[in-house]
Amino acid sequence: MPNILDIRRRIRSVKNTQQITRAMKMVAAARLRRAVERVLNARPYANQLRAMLASVAARTAERSHPLLATRP
Repeated sequence: MPNILDIRRRIRSVKNTQQITRAMKMVAAARLRRAVERVLNARPYANQLRAMLASVAARTAERSHPLLATRP
């Protein structure tokens, strides 16, 4: 049977682990929030790029170019 010192040490260890886990969750949430923000900020650029490529592809419809080929 563990004595009182072992029990206290174990309680302290569990509390430290909980604190570390909480901090890791906060860091992960901040990283996720930043990644989502970057994706949202990149959408207008991607939409404009898609429109430009569609315009170029429409103008060169009679000729096929490997860079304009659609891929699955």
